[in-house]
Amino acid sequence: MRIDIITVLPELLVSPFSASIMKRAQDKGLAEIHVHDLREFGKGRYRHIDDAPYGGTSGMVIMCEPLDKMISKLKDERNYDEIIYLTPDGETLNQTIANNLSLKGNLMMICGHYKGIDQRIRDMHITREISIGDYVLSGGEFGAIILADSIIRIIPGVIGDETSALSDSFQDDLLAPPIYTRPAEYKGHKVPDILLSGNFPKIEEWLHEKAVERTKERRPDLLEKRSK
Repeated sequence: MRIDIITVLPELLVSPFSASIMKRAQDKGLAEIHVHDLREFGKGRYRHIDDAPYGGTSGMVIMCEPLDKMISKLKDERNYDEIIYLTPDGETLNQTIANNLSLKGNLMMICGHYKGIDQRIRDMHITREISIGDYVLSGGEFGAIILADSIIRIIPGVIGDETSALSDSFQDDLLAPPIYTRPAEYKGHKVPDILLSGNFPKIEEWLHEKAVERTKERRPDLLEKRSK
């Protein structure tokens, strides 16, 4: 998989992709992440990429020309399965979206900034708009990091134990059940006997029951979704 990220703050994206699972995926050749500085196509001596919005509203908007030129340049080099704009008014990211995107080959992500990007870029180029929640950040860079991580970590071979990602919260519209590790007892708190029994069919049954119980308690909307 290749992910190209367009941003006005490329330095903000260096650290997250240089450690842990993101770095491992790149070292294994399972994912490529390329960050592009939009100011390369900025206008004038100071590489301007923004201007005031029409209509007299406050804030600044990323202009059409610099972003159109960069997107077009990348599209000329390869075909993209999706060109994604990270924006608060997009569809809310969930595990199903991450699962589907992990099957793609080439993705482009556009990080919004200021008040966002000119609507005409959305009309001309964007194929999907994704939000990471009902709140506003200073830019789309953190959204791109979260989206990329959620996608790359479930690519086969990235995580050593591939079954681990399949048991994460939300994979079956259920929250993950309680988890325990050594020691079997700590300060009077014991690991449930069933997990020490070695009876794996019974353990699976217990884990599923606990997942349903936790989901019912904390995210009943997920159970309603499963029943539809």
